[in-house]
Formats: sequence, C-alpha cells, structure tokens
Amino acid sequence: MRSEPTAGPGVIDLRSDTLTRPTPAMREAMARAEVGDDVFGEDPTVNLLQERVAALLGKEAALFVPSGTMANQLALHVHCRRGDEVIVGEGAHNASYESGAGGALAGVQFVVAGRGGLFSPAELVEQIKPVAYYYPRTRLVCVENTHNRAGGRVWPADLLAAVAAEAARRGLATHLDGARLLNAVVASGRAARDWAAPFDSVSLCLSKGLGAPVGSLLAGGRDFLVEAHRLRKMLGGGMRQAGVLAAAGLHGLEHHVERLAEDHDNARRLAAGLRGARHAQVDAPDTNIVMMDLAPTAPLDAEELVRRARARGVQVSAMGARRVRAVTHLDVSAAECERAGAILAEVLDAS
Repeated sequence: MRSEPTAGPGVIDLRSDTLTRPTPAMREAMARAEVGDDVFGEDPTVNLLQERVAALLGKEAALFVPSGTMANQLALHVHCRRGDEVIVGEGAHNASYESGAGGALAGVQFVVAGRGGLFSPAELVEQIKPVAYYYPRTRLVCVENTHNRAGGRVWPADLLAAVAAEAARRGLATHLDGARLLNAVVASGRAARDWAAPFDSVSLCLSKGLGAPVGSLLAGGRDFLVEAHRLRKMLGGGMRQAGVLAAAGLHGLEHHVERLAEDHDNARRLAAGLRGARHAQVDAPDTNIVMMDLAPTAPLDAEELVRRARARGVQVSAMGARRVRAVTHLDVSAAECERAGAILAEVLDAS
C-alpha cells in the first residue's frame, strides 16, 4: 500500500528514494512496537531487528544506528587509525556525501580507485601505498553496492569477490557500503549474505527502498561490533525507546524487499521515455536510479533542467553541471514514472 504523496498534489518527486513516507501498515507496526531502553540493550524490537539483519547478512552481530552516514563512519573509526588511507570507488558516498566526516572525525584520507564507482584488483593495488614512515598507511577498502553516483549500478559478483580477495591478500580490512544492497539482491537474484560474505563489515539502510522513516544497521564480527557500539555512544547515536523505529525497519524487511523489483521496472520505464530526447544520454538502469547526461549541444544545464521540470510537476536532482538523477521508489507509480519521462523529454526538446 502506498503512502500519501511526498511533495504535494500532482507532483512526481524523484529526487531520492529517501523521500518515501511510512505506509499505513508500517505506521501501525510502529504503533504496536514493544519497546525498552536501547542504550541499556533492553529494547526487544531493536534487538530483534539486529538479530534479523545479522542473519540476513551472514554476520555475527549487527547494530542499529540513526543513519547510513553513522554506519559508514563507525566502520571507518573501528577499522582505521587517524592518518590512515581508505581506498574507495569514484563518487563513493562516504567520501562525497558525509560532510567530510571521514577526515574531520575518523581522521582518514580517501584515495579513489578506478572510474565510474567500480574498480578492479589491479586498480586497487595501484592505490596501495608502500610501507614507509612518510606515507599514510593504507588500511581499508570500501565498496558501494549498489553505487549511487554510478546510477544504482550493481557490482558484477565476480569482480566484487576478486577485489575483496585482493584486499584480504594484502592485509587490508574491507567494508561494504550496502545502503541499497537489497536493490542489488533483487536485481541479481543473489542472496544478501553472499554479497556480504567477503567483507569484514557491512552497512544496510532502512530508509531508502524499504521505506522506513529512519535508520541503518552496521553488521560484522562480535568484537568489531563491541567497539562500534562504544563509538555509537561517543558520537551521540545512542537511542532510548528506539523500538518504534526498529519496527518500521522490520516491516520494511518483511514486506518491501520483493517489491523493489517494481522500482526497477519503473526506472526502466522512465529511462525509456527519456531515450528519445535529442540532448541527453540515458543508459538502461540496473536498479532504481536513472542518470541523464546532457549532451554538449544541450542548450540548458542540469540546474535549469531541474528548475523547468519542477515547474511542470516533476522533481529531480542535479548531480553535476550536466548530469541529472531520478530515483524511483514506493511512493511513485508506473504511470507517474512514464509521465515523468515524457515531461523531462519535452523539457529537453523544447529548450
């Protein structure tokens, strides 16, 4: 069941899948949630969510945190020491969209491997610093699957396994930013625990495709999670009767995973409507993110396209001077995605 529109009557809001609102059934689950004090470890609904996600990802334990940013930052803190270097793909969330927390809080530096969000074992090795007192210590490899800025791209399973194996061979820790990992699961048919298996730690977001109002989880070994739990408190992430939030996540895991396929279908509908536009390049999406690259001949830039589309009732996001992103989610229908594609194409052709 879909919730009420997120951006006013008649507006098709494709800026992000974080814009979803809890469905009536999810709100009911939240209202019924059994709660306790989670800082004391006594919230039964939080504990159940953590157990479920740990099992889902094939890890010993999981920790409920307020946001995906906190989950990723806890991983950086536990795996690294200040001054260490972290290898990421181009456009990685923890290097691009977490307000500089990696440097400011965890004290790490980021180095980019490969292009387009993905990288090979050879490209990983190129970025590993020699061991010397005047170099930062390469300590951690982070992979984002699906990759946001690459257009919701799913890593090829063999490539992902090879990168993780090379990192392990080199003595590097590994973290999987799996904010949209369940989109990769649905798109590939590969189990979440199989995607997560090569990694020391994994984050999973509840407030994107699953439609929960807040929350992510960080999963890994028990010793890793003991330290992450301490750091969660240090960073102000301890929550009290958080079961009302955990219940939303449990509902999403139980009822909203399989339906991610609808978002993927809708993204393909949207992309199909855009392919006839004269001034844009649109690739077929892997999951629920559609990236539109404006051609050099286009007479408008991304910000102007966003402005004109908004005036026509479609909300999308500028991701650069000539790149626009649209994200499908449970609060937009197939018909709305087809209409949005047609409107965006008209805006481009009319410019």
